[in-house]
Amino acid sequence: MIRAAITLQLCQFEETGAIVAALTSSIPEAPDSERNWDYRYCWLRDAHLVIQALNRLGATRTMGGFLSYIGNLVVGADGHLQPVYGIGLESALGERIEEGLAGYRGMGPVRAGNQAFEQRQNDVYGSVVLAATHSFFDQRLLQPGGRRLFELLEGFGERARVLWDQPDAGPWELRTRSHVHTFSAVMCWAACDRLARIAARLGDRGRANYWRVEADALRGGVLERAWSEAGGCFVASFDGKELDASLLLLHELGFVAADDPRFAGTVAAVERELRRGPYLLRYVLPDDFGAPARGLQRLHVLVRQRARRARAAPGGARAVREHAAPPEPGGPVVRGPRPQHGGAVGNFPQTYSLVGLINAAMRLSKRWEDEFDYAPGDDFFKTMV
Repeated sequence: MIRAAITLQLCQFEETGAIVAALTSSIPEAPDSERNWDYRYCWLRDAHLVIQALNRLGATRTMGGFLSYIGNLVVGADGHLQPVYGIGLESALGERIEEGLAGYRGMGPVRAGNQAFEQRQNDVYGSVVLAATHSFFDQRLLQPGGRRLFELLEGFGERARVLWDQPDAGPWELRTRSHVHTFSAVMCWAACDRLARIAARLGDRGRANYWRVEADALRGGVLERAWSEAGGCFVASFDGKELDASLLLLHELGFVAADDPRFAGTVAAVERELRRGPYLLRYVLPDDFGAPARGLQRLHVLVRQRARRARAAPGGARAVREHAAPPEPGGPVVRGPRPQHGGAVGNFPQTYSLVGLINAAMRLSKRWEDEFDYAPGDDFFKTMV
């Protein structure tokens, strides 16, 4: 966990505070799949996850640098945020194929740039608010969040309030399709929810009430349109039937409690539909490049829901790290293992894989009796800070 935290810190560009998703480009997610992407940029979603993991370890300096980065971004006239920016605050990240390069083990194409900068991903507003929330509650900080930062975040909250039920490319960055993704809607709810908590912390009762009303309205809308009575689970997009792995974050975001029957039903459904051995697919429907072939680590979800079962998972967190990493001890974690053959694939070091390792280890370090520690209305930040 210490090595993972150090690696995450090394993925921050100190001059601007940007956090890169990975330090490489075009290492394929699966052999000859053309799923070769350039990850040398700052995804706001991934950056929030990195900050959350490091904050849990008390390494809060990364958050300070990233908040400076956010404050310096050139935001669209309507408050629009791109999902990804360059480490030097660049907004145009035009994607091209380097024809003269064969690629990793001859498995091209080699890409520079990333088309995702053009996409609408409505979860980014929640990502920014969540990345900053800790700064208002941690009393150890020398420069805690104040009124100026809160007013900046409110602008992002207003965008979340408007866009929560609008189609977007979603967390999987679909290039030719858009849906109202449940994850994006929940992240918009999270923006309003945290703004209500921050306003209360600042003693601003009026703004706290405003954001609480908005958060409650969004939560009701998500519960109505993202719940499948027939399936007994939440679904990946409003009024849909399919599942995806992002649904496993509903408890992590505080949207439902870990012991809520609706979350338990969702975890069971996701495992039933997406599980491939000890791993999960992100989703199963074919996308722009065919059927997905890459697995995600499953251990962290088991830790959050059933710590005893997670401890019994083959090898636990250490085995997952060693299985996904290069042969040398302490090697960097890559984007993900291949379910079929188990080898390492994808760009590395992959920040959100390291985040999953840290979060799983932190949960396993607690007494299992204490794992169910949040329900809507509780003092959420007692468990997060």
